[in-house]
Amino acid sequence: MSEEVLLEVKNLKKYFPIKRGLFARTIGYVKAVDDVSFSIRKGETFSLVGESGCGKTTTARTILRAILPTEGDIILHIDEGAINLSTLNKKDEAILRRNAQMVFQNPFTSLNPRMKVKDIIGEPLLVNKVAKGRKLQEEVEKLMDTVGLRREYLIRYPHAFSGGQRQRIVIARALALKPKLVVLDEPVAALDVSIRAQVLNLLMDLQEQFNLTYLFISHDLSVVEHISDRVAVMYLGRIVELTDDKELFQNPKHPYTEKLLEAVPIPDPQKRAEQLKPLEGEVPDPANPPVGCYFHQRCPYVQDICIKEYPPIQNITNGEKEHLVACHFASQLSLKGVKAIETLDFDERR
Repeated sequence: MSEEVLLEVKNLKKYFPIKRGLFARTIGYVKAVDDVSFSIRKGETFSLVGESGCGKTTTARTILRAILPTEGDIILHIDEGAINLSTLNKKDEAILRRNAQMVFQNPFTSLNPRMKVKDIIGEPLLVNKVAKGRKLQEEVEKLMDTVGLRREYLIRYPHAFSGGQRQRIVIARALALKPKLVVLDEPVAALDVSIRAQVLNLLMDLQEQFNLTYLFISHDLSVVEHISDRVAVMYLGRIVELTDDKELFQNPKHPYTEKLLEAVPIPDPQKRAEQLKPLEGEVPDPANPPVGCYFHQRCPYVQDICIKEYPPIQNITNGEKEHLVACHFASQLSLKGVKAIETLDFDERR
């Protein structure tokens, strides 16, 4: 993994207007992503985790311009130089498509049922005028080999494949243009547990082989632990903790992170019964977030200042090592982490 930055996200915001009345007057905004900043280094896997609705997928889709940001900068560092994706015009969007691709959560809805596999994988190459004719056929066959699928499958339609095979086809399509950044939005959430490890190990192999950089979106911490280099925890549209993978799992500093770790399944029923402490309360309304720390209504360590002031995100290690936390008492709390999560049969690669 390089120390060179591939992607910078600065003060990213995505607000969705709430409209009411005959004239569809805007009466408020849902703050899906609210002042999010982070950077991703070349060759690393950077994960965004959190409960459903916290803004993970919206962040990813905004970065790839599937939806346009309300505010903020998204800077992609490529061979041609740094480009700001938040102000990219239609003419230059081809630059983004060549350098960044996305693998969606559900492979059953990601593929056109009327297209053969060879056309699905070859479409990016054809549209971007990278290859055609015999060269196109050769490139598609190489991609099938790369993701572990037989070449004779090229003439089949998506309905003939299992969920794991379909996701391999989606991955092959994403790799067709040789992107530098691949956004993985819950890539194994819709798959059977028995094949999740196979797909994740494939992703790790491809990262090594092609020097890929991953933005990995997930709510499953057992998956995140095995694949990530650094992890950012999101809550109600904001990042509340960001540090490297081992540090986050062994030494969490935000109460919300501690509660997420307590919710991770453990194979031993007796230990599970001892550890399980459900997170009380509901996620606040993103259209009307509470005053102060957004988590204070559910936090077991809440103090008066938490109700009045939102804590700034800051590095609690004084520059020695990056461990960013948005909590007034991060340096004082002693929170429980986990040493390891053993729920999937992964190869030992990290």
